[in-house]
Amino acid sequence: MIEPVLNYINEPFLTFANGQKAIDPRDGLMLFGPFDHKEVQGQKTIGIIGTQTLRKTMIDYLKKIHFPILNSDKSVARPNFPGLEAIFGVSVNFNNIPQLDVKQQEIDKFLKYTDPHQRVHNLVNLYVDKLTEYSSNEEKPVDVWIVVIPQSIYQFGRPNSRIKKDESNVSIGLKPKDRNSNMMLLFPDQQEERDRLNEAYQFEINFHNQLKAKILSSKIITQIIREDKINYENLLTDEKKISEERKFDTAKAWNISNTLYYKLGGLPWKLDAVRENVCYLGLVYKKTETSDRNKNACCAAQMFLDSGDGMVFRGNVGPYWNKRSI
Repeated sequence: MIEPVLNYINEPFLTFANGQKAIDPRDGLMLFGPFDHKEVQGQKTIGIIGTQTLRKTMIDYLKKIHFPILNSDKSVARPNFPGLEAIFGVSVNFNNIPQLDVKQQEIDKFLKYTDPHQRVHNLVNLYVDKLTEYSSNEEKPVDVWIVVIPQSIYQFGRPNSRIKKDESNVSIGLKPKDRNSNMMLLFPDQQEERDRLNEAYQFEINFHNQLKAKILSSKIITQIIREDKINYENLLTDEKKISEERKFDTAKAWNISNTLYYKLGGLPWKLDAVRENVCYLGLVYKKTETSDRNKNACCAAQMFLDSGDGMVFRGNVGPYWNKRSI
């Protein structure tokens, strides 16, 4: 075995408003403001799509982050959050929040689908159909749509999710041999039904990724937020768990506000000392299992442009691992 060598790489500086520099993003934002503070500012129109209960919860949370949020435990999350407008110079126009309703009954119906492709496909369409319809027919522009989803969609809208066996479950779908089949069925209604079901298998079983893919051509900007991130006090019953979760209130406010500002077209910070027209790319390989028999690893890359924009690429698991080069 080759003894691992630990090399410490100093954190790079980030550039904020007026060319000011800092290492920690939150320190820089709090002291100097965002990099694009002159380009993105003022009241913004935020749309919300979800069930009636979650839409109200989301509006209450947006109002909450317009005010300071203090740390309950400074050892866990720092610094305090001064407020959305105080940090980023933007605010939500609460007098104009377009809302699109998704019925809880419809969500519950599709959550009973045993075929994960059909389950996720139909759940995603509950949101996508309404968003695209609004985008095509309504005249009031929306800067960002917040897609607030219940915990159940997050739990059963992922690749390896499985629902519990129950008599009320619905078995709708196609067998692997019937998917993408070129054989025409005898009756038109049967062919139409198979084509409709087959559409679900063209997308991955991932609510987040599938929703983003389906609205890509419509150029609708969205931010997906899970119920438990903004409503944990009503979801949890254990006071100890609530107390532990409360320690991250400021961290959540920072993350959600920062993401919202970026989705509004603003750049919170920019990597310092980057050369013009140069793209910086970092690669990382991770061994996925501890067993020596497994020779697979996961490859990922993070790219930074001189404009300050970044992008993360995650590769497939493959035979990248080499014992001699670790």
